[in-house]
Parts: sequence; structure tokens; C-alpha cells
Amino acid sequence: MEKPEVVVTKDEGSEGSESTETGNNRRAAKHGPRRIRGDINKKKRESAEAGSEGRRIQVLVFYSSLTASTEKIARTFSQELAASLGCSTEKEAESRFLAPRVLDLAEIDFDEYFITPPKSESEPADCFYLFIIPSYNIDSINDTFLEHLRETHHDFRIDTSPLATILGYSVFGLGDREGWPTEEEGFCFQAKDVDKWMAKLSGRKRAYPLGMGDWKRDGKERMSEWTAGLVDVLRQLEQTGTLGEGVPGSGDPLESDDEGEAEDDGEVPDEEVSVSKAAKGRSSGSLEDVEDIGRIMEASQGGDSGKRSAAPLAIDFTTEGKPAAKKAASAAVKEMVPRSSPTYAALTKQGYSIVGSHSGVKICRWTKSALRGRGSCYKFSFYGINSHQCMETTPSLSCSNKCVFCWRHGTNPVGTTWRWVVDPPKLIFDGVKENHYKKIKMMRGVPGVRAERFAEAMRIRHCALSLVGEPIFYPHINEFLGLLHGERISSFLVCNAQHPDQLAALQHVTQLYVSIDASNRESLRRIDRPLHRDFWERFQRCLDILRERRFRQRTVFRLTLVKGFNIEDEAEGYADLVEKGLPCFVEVKGVTYCGTSTSSSAGLTMANVPFYQEVCDFVVALEKALRKRGLQYGIAAEHAHSCCILLASERFRVDGKWHTLIDYDKFFQLLEEKGPDGDFGPEDYMGPPTPEWATWGNGGFDPRDQRVDKKGRPIEAA
Repeated sequence: MEKPEVVVTKDEGSEGSESTETGNNRRAAKHGPRRIRGDINKKKRESAEAGSEGRRIQVLVFYSSLTASTEKIARTFSQELAASLGCSTEKEAESRFLAPRVLDLAEIDFDEYFITPPKSESEPADCFYLFIIPSYNIDSINDTFLEHLRETHHDFRIDTSPLATILGYSVFGLGDREGWPTEEEGFCFQAKDVDKWMAKLSGRKRAYPLGMGDWKRDGKERMSEWTAGLVDVLRQLEQTGTLGEGVPGSGDPLESDDEGEAEDDGEVPDEEVSVSKAAKGRSSGSLEDVEDIGRIMEASQGGDSGKRSAAPLAIDFTTEGKPAAKKAASAAVKEMVPRSSPTYAALTKQGYSIVGSHSGVKICRWTKSALRGRGSCYKFSFYGINSHQCMETTPSLSCSNKCVFCWRHGTNPVGTTWRWVVDPPKLIFDGVKENHYKKIKMMRGVPGVRAERFAEAMRIRHCALSLVGEPIFYPHINEFLGLLHGERISSFLVCNAQHPDQLAALQHVTQLYVSIDASNRESLRRIDRPLHRDFWERFQRCLDILRERRFRQRTVFRLTLVKGFNIEDEAEGYADLVEKGLPCFVEVKGVTYCGTSTSSSAGLTMANVPFYQEVCDFVVALEKALRKRGLQYGIAAEHAHSCCILLASERFRVDGKWHTLIDYDKFFQLLEEKGPDGDFGPEDYMGPPTPEWATWGNGGFDPRDQRVDKKGRPIEAA
């Protein structure tokens, strides 16, 4: 990260300073402090361009997509561009251009591309950025990306134009004129925002104007025109090393329609400050600086007349000088997953039932398996939960991570703060129950479903708050838990250790899971791909909270092992995290490959799925590392069928036997007696001994059921 730029200005009245009148006029242009950007970036750009001759050119094509249609467009465009430039993969060595790279914004780490340009590992190359951006009326990776660009520009630790060394950029927007007929009504609005913020971050290096098209109508024609213009620009870059006359990089810093943006963010190049601009009146919607309140109040009292205004002066501390129409649009609260959105269609196609505007429920494959007597999930072996009586749901479909092993194919919303409509807990509770029972009833005609299990399944006893998204993100999570507990439904809540404030405010749950997917900062960034910039600090704070509450909450660390990411030589690092959080249990599970292009582009293949023996070896190494630290943990149970093993604290070992099961009736009794914030702990509702068949070395398969292969044929016990 570059050092923050320091600009020294001369004091008024000093030698070489401008006249007092000019200084006053400048201050009149915009009340409040303004950052003055000198020509440091200009010199940096000039030196970069001077040294770029002879270097190769790497075109990076960024795109976002919810339904994979934009991905196809981006890859086709990349192939056509490579052919036009003569730099396809087989001809790459003969051209100054490297073959274009296509990058999904949902899969990359923004810091690697949008704080400083990436450096080529093989040979020196200068980057040229292209964007193909569809606009969505729901929260998507576009919102996260735009927020990152905005934060980067306003981060005082980072140069205001950190991407000034790229050769140039251009954006093409895909829109829908049926929903948004005009630009004023939102046509390609997110592509326009990307274009605006890239202009700021690159020092206004827009190489070609923003292209826009409706793929159902004129999109292909507009993109062909845009591509032809880009080829001309790139050819000129190849020959001259600059974008051309009148374009940033060769002279004119005011290229693009961003001239007025300096007024919005309080920043303007010093060579652009002029008396004529200073004389212009301020828009009525601009934000006054706190230091000017005294002067404003004097003016509001009528100056020489000495008369006070009839009404007190309203000072708006919340706006940013945006036009009234934009303020109204930004103030409108939208739904997280509207019924008309691609996200809604994608999730329902995957089997989810969307409840309200931000909640969902889905029947688990282990529920189907248990109904047919083919085995329950590891929660039955470890904690005594009947899978056919378990409901898997979430009150928040949005998540703040983009984990490489996520089964949701990147279709769920993402975000770091709650900015959507909030549905009431009762609506969600009634909705998820209704839809869960509907899905259970659909199993009536499936061959092999046992009548007694089906009857039991019509009484929900457990709720796994994991499914998709981040349940603790929901603003009324405690009220929702109260509704579950009110009907004596146990709560297994899973969070990703990115929301410490919500975790600290959480009331009693039956069991609290925290996903611990990596033992160090870099591994966590690669595996979970968190959206928060301070993700590691948030992670550490959550571990501190768990340690403080270890005698009040039944806590579990869930470790998902991904071969090639977080297994090799990381047992010691995980032991350090266990020592920090001191959870009641540590679940170690091998990753399940979901077999999607999303996973492949993130670097995940079947080769990253560990064998069960590899998981066993890791658990043995982890137990040894914990013992070495004086931590009393042992291997308590296993469920080989789901490649999962449980380490437990010696707190749950009584008379030489592990007690990992839960006494659910006792939990609800304590909750009713002491309340949701009551003073009771995990040992108070510890259940009977773990059954012998579930303990370490015995496989953990439910003896009541029959194992079958993929075709439903019985598997004989060895």
C-alpha cells in the first residue's frame, strides 16, 4: 500500500502566495476543507509512461454475473478481442499484447487489483482494465465492488489515484430497457458508477467512452462498436505508449464527464482551481462544514438588519451534496431478494423456498436420507439430533464472505452492512415452518420413506440456522430465536466470525458454531474471501467473545479442511486458535466439492477434497498440538459417512465416558426458568453418554439404518 500523499501549501500572506482576494474567492467556492492534490500523480504517470515503452500489455476483462449470461458474453468478447489484436494464446509470444485474462469480480480479491495494479509473475507488463457490468436492482457483488472503490478513494492511507499507473480503462454496461427505459431511470446505472470511480482511482484514464446496451435489443451492436473503438485505442497504445492527444496520460486532466465530481468529494487538482469556479454559487443541497456554522448563523440573522429569521435554520449533517433526486433514490430501502430478481429465480431453482424478502428454508439431503432409513447426519451421532426432525433455515440470505467451498454457486446476496427491508420475526418463523412442512409432505410418495419417520418429521424439534448467508446478520435474531425456543425447537446457529457486535449481543442458543476455515490471515483471505477489509481483526474479536462466554454458551469451532488450502502444516496454527477461544467442541470436516464452475474459477477441484484418512491424520495431529499446549481435548466421536470428526473438551468427559449428546428437555427447562440471558452453562444440559457406535474408531453410522450406495443398493458391513 502506498504511503498517503502529503501536500504542503503556503500560508496566506507568505511570499509567492496568491492574493487574499483570490484565496477568499476559493474558500467561497465550497465551504469546508478541501484536499488539494498537487502534481505528484501527474509526475508518477509521466514517469510510468516513459518507462512503459517495450513492455508488454496485459488486458484484464472484469465482469459480474448472477445467471452466468454475462460470463459467456465476457469470454466471447475476450476471444474476439484477442483475435483482433493478434494475441490469442497460441500467438501470444509473437505479439506485444498478452492474451486477455477474464476475471469474475465475485471470485477475486479486490485489494490485489484495485489498490495497486497486479504485477506479472513471468515478465514485466502494463495493465489495461476493461469492465463488462450488468446492473441489478438487488444487492449483488456490484454493490460490494462499488463500495470498495469508494472506500479506496476516500481512504486517507491510500493515494487518491492508486491506479494511475495502469494504461487505461473502459466500461461497458448491460441493461434492461423494459425495467429502466432511460439512463435517468437507472439504465446501466451500476456501470456508470464503476466508470465514475475508476476515473477517480486511475487519475481519469478513461481510454474509451462508457458503452451501454440492452442485450435483448441493441446490445450486440453497441458492444461491437465499443470493441472496434477499443482496438483502435489499444493499437495506439502499442505504437505510442499513450492514450492520445487530449486524453489523460498525454495532457488534459479534465477528460471525461467527471469535472463536477471534484465538487462532490471535496477534492480538486490545484491547477484546476480558478477564480471563475470560485465565483460559482454553491448548490442548495451541499453540506456545510462544522467550522462554518458560526458564519451561517450570522448570515441567517439578516446581517446588518439585526433581525432574526422567522424559523430556526436547518443544517443537514447527513447528505453529501447530492441532488435531491439522488438523495431520495439512495434513501429508498429495497428488498434483499425481490421475487422478480435473478437471485430469487436461481435460489428457488436450487430448491430453496424464499420467505419474505430475505429468509429461506431448504430440506437437507440428510433429512431425505433419514426418512428412508438410510442414515442421519453427523449431528445425530454427535449430539442426538434426528435428521428427519431438523429444519435447515436462515433469516438472512446475505453473507459477508464468498467462500471457495460454498454450495450456493455465488447466487446469494453479499454485503457488509444490513441495508434492506427488515421482515418481522413472526413472519419469518411462520413462513419457514410452513414451507418446511410442505417439502416434507412432498416426500410422501418417495419409495422407501418410513411411515413412522414421516409422522415424526411433522414435528420439528431442531433448527439448523446455517443453510446460506449469515443468520446472525438479521437485526432481530434474538426475537427469532425466542420464537423457536417458545415451541421447544432447539437452535444450532452457525456464524462466520465476521460480526463481533452481533455475536456479543446474542442470547442463549442450544449450540453456537463459529466457522474457523483457516489458521492465519492469508489462508482465511484465500478460502473465505471476506468482504470486510478488517476481516482478521473481526475474526480475532469473535474468538475473544467466545472465550469470555465459554461457560454460558455451548460453543463449537467448525473446521472445514480444503486440501491445498488449509491442511498442510496448519495443525499448530489451529491449535493456537483453539487456545485463544477455548470452545467446548471442535468439529473437523472435509470439504464437500459442489462441482460448479464457480468453485473451479476459485481454484477448487476434486483434488482439494481430502480423503477420510487424511482428515483422521489431521485430527490426530491437532489433538497432539493441543495436548502440547496443556489443553485438555480428546477425540470423542466420528461420522465417517460425512467425513467428520469431533474433538471435545475434557469438561464433557465423565467417569471415563464422553457426553457429547444434549439433554434438550433440560435446556428448555433452564431457558424457561432463567430466561434467554440466564446464568446457566453447557454442563447444565449435558446429555447421556455418547453411544459406543459413534465414538472414535467405530464409524458413527446410525445402527438403526441401512447404508446404501449411489444406486440405492445396500452396503454390507465390513
